[in-house]
Amino acid sequence: MIAFRNFALRRGERLLLSDVDIALHAGAKVGVIGRNGCGKSSLFAVVTGEIEPDKGDIDLPNKLRLASVAQETPSLPDSAIDFVVSGDTEVHAILEAEKAATAAEDWDGVAAAHQKLAEINGYDAEARAGRLLHGLGFRPQTHRMAVSEFSGGWRVRLNLARALMQPSDLLLLDEPTNHLDLDAVLWLEQWLQKYPGMLLMISHDREFLDGLCTHTLHLHEQRAKLYSGDYTSFERQRAEHLRQQQIAFEKEQAERAHLQAFIDRFKAKASKAKQAQSRVKRLAKLAGTEAVRAEREIRINFAQPAKLPHSLLRLNLVDAGYRLDGSAHAGPSDHDVPEEGDHVTILRKVKFGLEAGDRIGLLGPNGAGKSTLVKTLVGELPLLDGERTAHPDLVLGYFAQHTVESLHEGQTPIDHLREIAPGVSTQDFRDYLGRWQFPGDRAFEVVDGFSGGERARLALALIAWRKPNVLLLDEPTNHLDLEMREALAEALSDFEGAIVLVSHDRHLTGLVCDTFWRVADGKVEEFSGDLDEYAAWLRARGSNGGGEAEPKVKAKEKEKEKPASPQGKVPDYTPKKQRGAGR
Repeated sequence: MIAFRNFALRRGERLLLSDVDIALHAGAKVGVIGRNGCGKSSLFAVVTGEIEPDKGDIDLPNKLRLASVAQETPSLPDSAIDFVVSGDTEVHAILEAEKAATAAEDWDGVAAAHQKLAEINGYDAEARAGRLLHGLGFRPQTHRMAVSEFSGGWRVRLNLARALMQPSDLLLLDEPTNHLDLDAVLWLEQWLQKYPGMLLMISHDREFLDGLCTHTLHLHEQRAKLYSGDYTSFERQRAEHLRQQQIAFEKEQAERAHLQAFIDRFKAKASKAKQAQSRVKRLAKLAGTEAVRAEREIRINFAQPAKLPHSLLRLNLVDAGYRLDGSAHAGPSDHDVPEEGDHVTILRKVKFGLEAGDRIGLLGPNGAGKSTLVKTLVGELPLLDGERTAHPDLVLGYFAQHTVESLHEGQTPIDHLREIAPGVSTQDFRDYLGRWQFPGDRAFEVVDGFSGGERARLALALIAWRKPNVLLLDEPTNHLDLEMREALAEALSDFEGAIVLVSHDRHLTGLVCDTFWRVADGKVEEFSGDLDEYAAWLRARGSNGGGEAEPKVKAKEKEKEKPASPQGKVPDYTPKKQRGAGR
C-alpha cells in the first residue's frame, strides 16, 4: 500500500497540492488525471524520491521495487535488445559477472553465473526483451542496432521497453502513449492489463484509461480525490458529486437566510433574545459547503472555409518517399527500406482522393508511411512517380509532428499571426487569440515559457486562421490534456471541409473519422471496419504470429480490370479471419 498523509507540495511559490490523504492498495491500476500544470508529474517525482513534499508524509513499503521511464536516453553503442535486457538489473548483473569470469577464464565463476541465471529464469531475458521491442513496433532487424542510431521518438520507446522489462511492484508511466502509434498503444494496453503490480499512470487518452484503470486519482484545485473505476466511471461519479454538492449548498444557503432573517428580526426583542442567540450559534456551526464553481469551458473552432469545392485533392498512382539529394528532410523511421538509386520509395501506386466532407483516419504502424502520405498530400515531399492534382481553391491546414517545436522562440502569439496576416489590426488578433484561450496579456507573452499544450493550441490557432478547406493533422494531441482533446474533437466534428487524421487517440479518431485507411507494406488501402474491428484484427494477427493475417480484398473488387472509383479510392479491405481462430 502507498499512503499520502496530510501531504502538501509546492513548486516554487505555487501550491500544487494540499491536505492530501489517500491510500492506494497493491494491484490497483490508477489513472492520474487533471489539467496541465496541476501537479501530476511533480507527484510522480515525490514517489520516486526526486523531490521532497513540503508537508506531510508518503508511506512506501519496504523493499519496494519501483520502475519508471527514464526521460533521457544517452547515445549508447549498446544494441537495442541489450539496452532493454539491462532493465532487469538482476539478470544484467549476472550477465556482466559471466562476461568478466569468462574474460578471466574463471570457469567456476562462469558456472556460478549460469546457476544463478537458471534459478531466476534469466535465460529467457533476451526473448522477453524481444517481445517487448516487437510489441512497441521495432522490427526484428532493428533489435541489434545501436541505441545511438535511433531517433528521439524511438529512444523514448526503448526507455519504455526497458522500464517494462524491469521486475517491479510499482510501475510509474507518464504519458506512455505519446510517442506510440495506435498499433503499439493497443499492444501496450494488453500488456499492462496483465501487469501484476500497482500501476500509476498519467494519461490524457480516455480510451486507454478506460481499458486499464481500476481507480482514478483526480487532481483539481490543489486537492486529490480517489475514485473507484475507470475514467468514464469517474466522470459519472464526479458529475453526481457536483450535483449533490450544489444541492447541499443551496439548501444550506436557504437555511442561512432563514436563520439570519430571524436573528435580524428578533435580536433586539427581550422575549426572543434567547432564541435569537441560539440561531446565531446554529448559523456559526453550518458546514460552509462551497458552491460548485463552473470550470471555464474550453471551446475552439475552425472557421468554415471561404470556398469548398467538391473535389479537393487527388493522388493518382503515386510513388511516395524521399530523395537522397537533400531535397526533402523526411526519412523512414524503419531502417530496412532499400535505397533505389537517388531515392527511397516508401509507398507505391497510391490512389487517394479527398472530397468535401471526407473524414479519414490513417491506421498502421510507425514507419509504415502515414507521415510520408500526409507530407505527399501537403506537397512537402516531391513525387517519385505519379500525379498529384489539387483544386485551385485548395487551402491546406497542416499540423505536423514537429509543428509545436517549430514555433519561433522569442516571439509572441501576435507576432506569429502577424507573419501570416501582416495587414490585420492588433485588436483583431487579440480577439481571435482570446477565443483560443490566450486572453488579455497572454497574447503578448513570448512562447518560450508556454507549456507543450499551450504551444499545440497556438499552432492549431495559426492553422485555423487561414480558414483551410482541408485539415491534415499528424498526431495533434500529443501535448493536449483531456479537456483540450474534447474541445478539438468537437471543433473537428463541426468542420465542413475534409480531414485526414493520424492519431493514437482512439477517442478522438473514433469521434472525428468516418472511414479508415491502412498504411502498411508499401500500400495505402481502405480498411472496411471501425477501430474496434481494427483492434480485433491486430489481436488476431498477433495470435497467429504476425505475417499470415493480412486485410482481405472484398471479392467483388478483386478483379484488376475494374476501373477506380471517381474518388480515386482503392478497394475496401476488411480483416481476414485467422486460420484456426475461434475453433
